Amino acid sequence: MNKIFLSLLIVTGLISCKQTFVTTKLNKVHNEKAKKLDSLYNEMFKYGEFNGNVLIAEGDTIILKKSYGVADREHEIPLNENSIFNLASITKQFTATAIYLLVKDKKLSLDDDISKFLPELNFYKGIKIKHLIHHTSGLPDYMNLYNEKGDKSKFVTNDYIIELFKKERPNLLFEPNVKWNYSNTGYLLLASIIERVSKDKYSDFLKERIFKPLKMYQTGVYFVYKDGLKIKNLAVGYSEDSLGNFIGNVKYAKTFDGVYGQGRIYSTTTDLFKWAKELKSNNLLSKFDTEYLFDNSKLNSGENTNYGFGWFLNKSKEYGNYIDHSGSWAGYITFIEKHLENDKTIIILQNNGNATGKTKIPIENTQKIVFGYKITPNFRISEEISKRYEGIYISEKGGETKILFKNNSLWIIMSSEMKFELLPETQTKFIVDGFSPQVTYEFIYNQNGEVEKCRVQQPEQKIDRTLIKKK
Repeated sequence: MNKIFLSLLIVTGLISCKQTFVTTKLNKVHNEKAKKLDSLYNEMFKYGEFNGNVLIAEGDTIILKKSYGVADREHEIPLNENSIFNLASITKQFTATAIYLLVKDKKLSLDDDISKFLPELNFYKGIKIKHLIHHTSGLPDYMNLYNEKGDKSKFVTNDYIIELFKKERPNLLFEPNVKWNYSNTGYLLLASIIERVSKDKYSDFLKERIFKPLKMYQTGVYFVYKDGLKIKNLAVGYSEDSLGNFIGNVKYAKTFDGVYGQGRIYSTTTDLFKWAKELKSNNLLSKFDTEYLFDNSKLNSGENTNYGFGWFLNKSKEYGNYIDHSGSWAGYITFIEKHLENDKTIIILQNNGNATGKTKIPIENTQKIVFGYKITPNFRISEEISKRYEGIYISEKGGETKILFKNNSLWIIMSSEMKFELLPETQTKFIVDGFSPQVTYEFIYNQNGEVEKCRVQQPEQKIDRTLIKKK
């Protein structure tokens, strides 16, 4: 799950956005930012681009804490401030911190070879714990290995993955610390190392050493499908099937529900804010500790990886130095960002992440509002106009292109499994989302005010075609 900002879709209107601002007294500047942030998320919710919980803060002051949309579609339960989300890859920062706590306990060293704790993998030479933390181990992806070589009758767990690596001995993608390559395998192995060193379950170690000290009482490591858990206030992660129906229990989520370290922590925006505040307050981790955790790791070449202990490291002219991480898994899409210099926090948890290709994490606009910059509003067109463009368009050779209006957007339907959103640039011209070089569709009216055809262009590929709308 690389540092990416995915575009996915939700169906809106089933449950109204019915939550209130937190009661924290805000000053005039904070109030203005809160209104702008709420307007941003409300608009996205309206157009099916957002479904989740948000917490934005400056220092200890929460500017916006609000829920937008639905937690459980089957039972029509709206999200609330206690809704619990699968954090996906945000889990990694807790796994990496747990390793660091064991280093402080003098129970391991970051320079230890992984074979010291995972003798099953002693055929891999030169991979150190620090390489797992910083994604420089060169280990191949465990999901790919399982899909190719795994016993599909087995329930996938950390122990099974380790045994599968031992049996198959897949080659490294590169020598340790020569390259950077995001690795869920590395963090799975880190969790197993935590258990073997501490003699505790991974979940218990995190609970006792991190969650309880920070009073993160709504946070834990849960195996929802493997253990058949019923979690109060769970925000169900939704994907969409080929018929356009929302489904909350996708097959691969069940298959891999027994692996952890790379994911499997569930939490709320409130608890994550407690974690974010700790990165400045230094109650659990000292100032030296946090500086070490956010130090830029280097490859053998001396090049920075821009990755610390489960955090991406960023630097910009507008915002200075800050850290962040995203996550995506089985309908969940998550994000946390902490500006250590300016003490600002952005937490976004969504549960329609793998839906119909439209949901967005609006990081850029959120950052601009928090830091007092102007944002450029999205260009929107009315439902009435959008519906005019819906239909079948026929090329000169007789090929048909289907354009569908669904969930406040126009979509080009390539197949039951593939569709692309048309993003409006003007009232008549649209950009195909996800295509490079850029493809545009421009709809053309006849003298009677009816949509007669559309012009498809991709200049870089010298494509310029006119499609006639089928009557």
